[in-house]
Amino acid sequence: MNVYLDNAALKKPNNDIIECVSNILKNNWNNPNSIYDVGVKSKQLIDNAKSIISKEINCDKNELIFCSCGSEANALATVGYIRANNKKHFITSTIEHASILENPYAKKIITVDKDGHFNIDAVKNIHDSLVSLQMANSEIGTIQDIKNIVKILHNNNCIVHTDAVAAFGKIKIDVKELDIDMLTATGQKIGGILGGAFLYKKKNIKIEPIIYGHNTLRGGTPNVAAIASMGKAVELFNYSSISSSNRDYVYDYILNNIPDSYLIGASIESGNRLPHNLYMAFKGIEGESLMILLDMYGICVSVGSACSSGELTPSSTLVAIGMNEQDIHSCIRLSFGAETKEELDYVCGKLKQCVENLRKLNTQ
Repeated sequence: MNVYLDNAALKKPNNDIIECVSNILKNNWNNPNSIYDVGVKSKQLIDNAKSIISKEINCDKNELIFCSCGSEANALATVGYIRANNKKHFITSTIEHASILENPYAKKIITVDKDGHFNIDAVKNIHDSLVSLQMANSEIGTIQDIKNIVKILHNNNCIVHTDAVAAFGKIKIDVKELDIDMLTATGQKIGGILGGAFLYKKKNIKIEPIIYGHNTLRGGTPNVAAIASMGKAVELFNYSSISSSNRDYVYDYILNNIPDSYLIGASIESGNRLPHNLYMAFKGIEGESLMILLDMYGICVSVGSACSSGELTPSSTLVAIGMNEQDIHSCIRLSFGAETKEELDYVCGKLKQCVENLRKLNTQ
């Protein structure tokens, strides 16, 4: 049996998305920047995606800039703002995505508690700055109170960008209600193909390009298929389909059947956790070994965010929340979709078996 439990990294496109992309590759592969008829039709696909996405997040379609990925959109928001406004740095937290953390302009002064929530006292002490803070953590699943944070920072004359890549398609997002200045999201988290992302930017926020092109904030030929598939995925998306039931089913099984294991991040009961996210530590084993062993049984999980999987360096998020150093490498992330009970029972049984086998090996 094959069970895919890495939906936090990438949600598989459904048949409607595949058909949409296939039609584009067959009939609308032309350059949307050209002025002949088939090029204009490709441009119309992009405009249609803009209309769909802008309606979904409640913004004007001219406030959207399409990018190749969330990392590019994060860089456009932060570096673009710094260049346009003659700033020296931006303020961020210790648990951001690598595209923010490793940005040379980033000043990481906002710490988090053991569950990954931002230190609000630190937020209150920031004035007259660009601040970039994630809406939710893709690794440990913790959701932040972005609306309140934006209100605090605006009162302190700050401009606020949020990386909403992990939250998009899991939390209903209304940029006007949040009063956010800039926001990043991607298509592959909700079933679009790889290569599509967007930056929302209020009209009054001034930024400069980081990829230069003719009279635009984002140079280069747009990826029509990725952009259109992102629009199609948003059009098809149904928030009523979001459920934590599969996650909770497996979590309850682990608590009752696999000792010396514990949840990392915001508690299930708090309501401040992404509904599909289950990030568990299993004492006495290596998460990488567990991931590989599960893969042998056809079960796909990860050891963290997609951009850090495959690296053996400690997760910056787990270090930031003060996790026990011995347990940092004992974690795996399971992120759920629409699995059947049969699939969930299969995962539970194999997970228990694999953890027990690895623990036996480590005690020999």
